[in-house]
Amino acid sequence: MLEIIYRDEHLIAINKPHGLLVHRSPIAADASEFALQLLRDQIGMKVNPVHRIDRKTGGILLFAFNKEVEIAMQKAFMENRVSKKYLAIVRGHTPDAEDIDYPLRKENGTLQDAFTSYTTLKRAELDIALGKHPTSRYSLVEAVPTTGRMHQLRKHLSHIFHPIIGDRTHGCNKQNKLFLEQWAMKTMLLHASQLNFKHPITSEEITIKAALQPEFTRVMEIMSW
Repeated sequence: MLEIIYRDEHLIAINKPHGLLVHRSPIAADASEFALQLLRDQIGMKVNPVHRIDRKTGGILLFAFNKEVEIAMQKAFMENRVSKKYLAIVRGHTPDAEDIDYPLRKENGTLQDAFTSYTTLKRAELDIALGKHPTSRYSLVEAVPTTGRMHQLRKHLSHIFHPIIGDRTHGCNKQNKLFLEQWAMKTMLLHASQLNFKHPITSEEITIKAALQPEFTRVMEIMSW
């Protein structure tokens, strides 16, 4: 059963588990379960996602019950009128706070402005040697992207040499291998924790929050956070 964290007559949000695809995709032929179908079956109603989060990212996924609301919310996301917060566990000790203003290239080669702010919530140092380092350092950051580019947080955190643990595409292979061998953990430690937006029908200010998934919580415990 999917965890429903918000519902009214127009919108419904779930706390998506890590590893669950939003909907069928030709690039993920291995998947047999999808958030869209699972939610439709669970509530017995047709829904459509109004935004996307990566398969390996956990957290808030918002759906609309009708086309009018779907289009209005998609427009709000495209125009950056939806405020998003994410939690990520990354390699190394990050600065207390930082703004990342680094354009990202689309698949067709076009550069797009991309801006992310983050603050460091916690840091850890584990007595595990890796490479030339006698210990392993990690940080928990809260990241706020003010643009919505493909894989923006993953690319931005990699750009500043603090990649997200478990990110196979933009991350650190040595860290990913360590987490797999040491703790049998292959989840990407990125979680969509909060959405804020003006409701497209009622104009009410809506805040949706999602608790951490078990895999993320397990690593928090490993870090003694």
